[in-house]
Amino acid sequence: MEYLSDRVKSLSVSQTLAMAQKSRELKAKGIDIISLGLGEPDFNTPDYIKEAAKKAIDENYSKYPPVPGYADLREAISRKFKVENGVTYSPDQIIVSAGAKHSLINVILSIVNPGDEVIILAPYWVSYYDQVIFAEGKPVVIGAKIENDFKIRPEQLEAAITNKTRLIIFNSPSNPTGMVYDRNEIEKIARVVGKHEGVFIISDEIYEHIIFTGEHVSLASFDFIYDRVITVNGVSKGYAMTGWRIGYIGAPLWIAKACNKLQGQFTSGVCSIAQRASLAALQGNGDSQRIMKAAFLRRRDLICGLLKEVKGIKVRIPQGAFYVMPDISFYFGKTDGETKITNSDELALYLLDKAQVATVGGDAFGAPECLRISYATSDDLLIEAVKRIKGALGKLR
Repeated sequence: MEYLSDRVKSLSVSQTLAMAQKSRELKAKGIDIISLGLGEPDFNTPDYIKEAAKKAIDENYSKYPPVPGYADLREAISRKFKVENGVTYSPDQIIVSAGAKHSLINVILSIVNPGDEVIILAPYWVSYYDQVIFAEGKPVVIGAKIENDFKIRPEQLEAAITNKTRLIIFNSPSNPTGMVYDRNEIEKIARVVGKHEGVFIISDEIYEHIIFTGEHVSLASFDFIYDRVITVNGVSKGYAMTGWRIGYIGAPLWIAKACNKLQGQFTSGVCSIAQRASLAALQGNGDSQRIMKAAFLRRRDLICGLLKEVKGIKVRIPQGAFYVMPDISFYFGKTDGETKITNSDELALYLLDKAQVATVGGDAFGAPECLRISYATSDDLLIEAVKRIKGALGKLR
């Protein structure tokens, strides 16, 4: 008999990771699967970063690192915040963790009490919701439709805030939609939060280096809201370092100290070699970022153009990241004679089975009428994937 805690039972399995696992299993059986499910750059980590990791091994960076991260790495992150984001975080306001996902749960566990309300803007990244549940908080979801470019309006946020609201989770550029809030839109959100004392906001900026239109604007750069913002970032997306597992926060000192205390009991300091590689990444010249962004822009235009030619699919052109989230609700209620589609998860499984293309259903992102598609793969595979998708959807009546 299993004696699992209620805490673990309350969690859902990450649908992005579950679909990735199914894809790997099918590939292992020799089935030609095109994976558009996982949010991972298909580029290799740049050589100068790998060389720094090799050097760190040779220099015997093999002891326990400081819990909040090496001092020189936190100083580099502090400079990055100042130069790139116009935000001043001293090194003691920065905590380095095992990926931005780790950074997020550190913050949520540090400031959310059981019963506290946490506002999540939908479509949202899959783990936000379950991390709040894990902290025994109450998720309050505000939805935005494709017709509004998946962006909420300030009055929606104002209406959702109550005397129980402790935290808001904000993400731009967005995973899963790729949409980017502009300076005016972000300031309006900041103004709403600024009116409510005791309400804090996490700004997840992990995709900041992958923006095709306009500029990235950090929430904490607005002085009047600075002391209520926790900025979450990392090296995974901008430097093709997903497997190195390095994320970080910049936060008010008392929150940084709380995360340091929590991390000290859970994981201690994170991988020493990955930290030295991350230091090199932050000190690098940025050529790899420009190359990747140019490739993602080309792929965005390619896949969006192809998807627009598929009957029944609605597409909004994403402004950043490497995702597109088409509305596929046209196919709900349709069948190929064997399988009837009633929701996006079923459509994702149908495409995996009939088209051998892995996507992720929108239910896990708070967008049940959509699919999330990652275009972080080659042009040829994107062309073939949409061809397969179009063929499979064409069989639904």
